Amino acid sequence: MTPFILMAASALIFAIGGTPVARWVALRLGVLDQPASRKIHVSPVPLLGGAAIYGAFILALIFFGDLFYVNEVVSIFIGATLCSLVGALDDRRGLGSYPKLAVQVLAAGILIFGGVQVRIFGHWLDIVITLIWVVGITNAFNLLDNMDGLSAGIAMIAAVFFTLLAAMSDQYLVGIMAAALAGACAGFLIYNWNPAHIFMGDTGSLFIGFLLAAVAIKLRFPSNSVTVTWMIPLLVLGVPIFDTTLVFISRLRKGLNPLTAEGKDHVSHRLARLTGSRREAVLICYLIAGAIGLGAIFLTQAVLTEAMGIGLGVSLLAASGLWWLEFRKGGV
Repeated sequence: MTPFILMAASALIFAIGGTPVARWVALRLGVLDQPASRKIHVSPVPLLGGAAIYGAFILALIFFGDLFYVNEVVSIFIGATLCSLVGALDDRRGLGSYPKLAVQVLAAGILIFGGVQVRIFGHWLDIVITLIWVVGITNAFNLLDNMDGLSAGIAMIAAVFFTLLAAMSDQYLVGIMAAALAGACAGFLIYNWNPAHIFMGDTGSLFIGFLLAAVAIKLRFPSNSVTVTWMIPLLVLGVPIFDTTLVFISRLRKGLNPLTAEGKDHVSHRLARLTGSRREAVLICYLIAGAIGLGAIFLTQAVLTEAMGIGLGVSLLAASGLWWLEFRKGGV
């Protein structure tokens, strides 16, 4: 774990030092998230916090990682950079959903070309699953970035679990990338915790989502069967997957386009209304992410019957949560 701890600590320091710089740049350039009826902040907040996360991640890899000779890592780096750049352009000028989606598909294609893809069936279906997974998780973190500290905190927790999973199976490259992301998100979270002094914007959320999707694909579990371990990334990233599913169901019920419509219909917004506190809502999401992450750790050594029990239990809880939040509470 020593190299992973060193990587996380270095990224943490870079993010702590870089986030105020990103905030200053955003203020000077006027890259601000303006208040609106669909948003919860009441005064302009600087964006470009994602640039600090990106920078901290890259600097940590450059100084301590020695990774860029590996083709697969290069494809991950290029794809994540594309997502971050299109996010920065969206933060600065505003893009529609479809141009961003096109770039995400391109980035996923670069990932596949570099050899990073799902390997289950051994034919074209793996490529389709890879595209859906990468684009889906990338957008899930973009949607999750709707409350102070939420997306960065959930990404940090997921990256920590991916680091632990990589360490358990001696996967150095995956562990180094996950650890760097965990440290970068932790450093940014200091400034993004409620009340936030800076937002990550699409610059950060698209980068984080793409990187976590790629890391999840790269993870291998040689000590167990793929019939069990395919569920592990789904559990680690369960909170953004659940939130995206809820938002899609809610918006489709209202006849809205789920790719473009925005509103206070996320898990965090609903929990905040129930608890009366945004901080409590975010902390509940953290606890859920931690709990199902522990379930993912257990799955690495579980037999098929145990895995089926966990998968069924989590699915039932998720379905019950969807029904309760969307139908029992009457939606939003």
